[in-house]
Amino acid sequence: MTASRPLDPVDIAIGWDRLISIVDEGAAALIRTSFSTLVREGLDLSVMLFDPRGRMIAQSTKCIPVFIGTAPVTMAAMLAKHPPQTLRPGDVVVSNDPVIGTGHMFDIAVMRPIFRGDAIIAYAMSITHLPDIGGMGFSAAATEIYHEGLRLPIWKLFDAGRRDENLIDLIALNVRVPDQVLGDIMANVSCIEIVGRQLLDFMDEAGLDSLAPIADAILSQTEAAVRAAIAAIPDGIYTNTLDVEALDEIRRLCCRIEKRGDTVSIDFAGTGPCVQAGINVPFSYTKSMALYTLKCVATPKLPNNDGATAPITVCAPIDCILNAVPPAPSAGRHTIGHFIMPLLFGALAEIVPERVTAGSGLINMMTFQGRLPDGTPATTGYFAAGGFGALSGLDGRPTTPGSSNMGSTPTEIFEPLSGLLVERKALRPDSGGAGQFRGGPGQDIVMRNDSGHPMTLFSMANRTQFPALGIAGGMPGARREHLVNGRAIAAQGRHELAPGDRLTLREAGGAGFGPPAARRREQIEDDIRRGFATRDGVARDYGAAEFGMDTDET
Repeated sequence: MTASRPLDPVDIAIGWDRLISIVDEGAAALIRTSFSTLVREGLDLSVMLFDPRGRMIAQSTKCIPVFIGTAPVTMAAMLAKHPPQTLRPGDVVVSNDPVIGTGHMFDIAVMRPIFRGDAIIAYAMSITHLPDIGGMGFSAAATEIYHEGLRLPIWKLFDAGRRDENLIDLIALNVRVPDQVLGDIMANVSCIEIVGRQLLDFMDEAGLDSLAPIADAILSQTEAAVRAAIAAIPDGIYTNTLDVEALDEIRRLCCRIEKRGDTVSIDFAGTGPCVQAGINVPFSYTKSMALYTLKCVATPKLPNNDGATAPITVCAPIDCILNAVPPAPSAGRHTIGHFIMPLLFGALAEIVPERVTAGSGLINMMTFQGRLPDGTPATTGYFAAGGFGALSGLDGRPTTPGSSNMGSTPTEIFEPLSGLLVERKALRPDSGGAGQFRGGPGQDIVMRNDSGHPMTLFSMANRTQFPALGIAGGMPGARREHLVNGRAIAAQGRHELAPGDRLTLREAGGAGFGPPAARRREQIEDDIRRGFATRDGVARDYGAAEFGMDTDET
């Protein structure tokens, strides 16, 4: 592979794999050096490589895939503020602005230009979820964006290698856990430094003076593959609606998918307005979720890059809950935004049911603020997954998040960081929707406030009123519940946990695919053996007589 001859398919395949390995190496360094469990255990991160024109050509394997749509928006905004000709070696640019970022200010984007001599040959970017950014904390409790924390404009954290200590002081003064926040930011800086070094080594080994030929090939081949997959889908207009809980209100989400030839347009017109709570979704996140959904349908096995997004256009009315603009708060934008995938899947199930999943239980995110037993202030995030929706030919996995791929923090790590004791964590039987292919069960988690101090819980849950819906005759999954000392509480909002209080999370189940009557008896019996279902539940969902289970046995 040299600049002196055209690249052949083998060159492109080797180069593409090498670029992905480079961002994967950056992600590994980021995980190893980060301070917060959100990155180390939850893997709430992405590492990306852009060509000199600002086009994304590689994304790390361990990543939040939805950032395929937000990162290019962030990159374009950064280059508009700091054009390439004004950048110098050693520059590092940061921002957590939700409008040009991932939709909430808890994600920070860190970018550096990669120089070879005097020329920029690429850009590296990493994005991670910070443990705190001040304000009310990671919650849906805000009524304006100004309540949600420190909103950083596009800013040079390093100028020609010199760190802006004023920015460091500003961040430290405004967050609850400055060591973790600044540690994570500097881990991002180290990550993209490694990506830059690895890229230069690769170009030297391959004899490449420029990334342009391989970038053009990667993007054009990806775009061609996506267009071919879209072209194979029948032309037409496909619509769907979903109702979702939005604090004390209900919001209807609407989509219209128009497929013509090798292009797709997605319109969210008809979707309800924003609410005065931090669950509104900026358009950057809405668009990214839509792009991610279509890629899952069209070319799920291709690595993510900008070529996959070229044939797809997305729009939504301004000030609807899927196109929020300041001062609408959006810290918990995932609470509504994660419904975009099942919304679009529901529309596409009419024509490609074998490519979509039934509704998932989705992820449950919450923040605990308080003090550890020794009095140290603590802010800790916790993620718990519902069950995954079933697919054609495949049961849904238990306790696996849909619409995102977040990891959960191991109990032995979470407990000393939070002051909470996890008393119980077990599968929630009968929570997965019945079907020819069963939805994944959720889980039951019981935590006790063992800190000796009052603790504040910020909850951003969903699926409490509207369960995951099945496809092709599959049944819905169980709904999510939050309880304190056995009493149900609102799953979106702020709650106080006194010392000794118990919080119970009953995570939502994924929905089923296909009619329950088509499920084989041996599969049902295996569900009972594995703890996914009880005999009473099987009798209710599948019928005792049909499967030879008499009333006494159940």
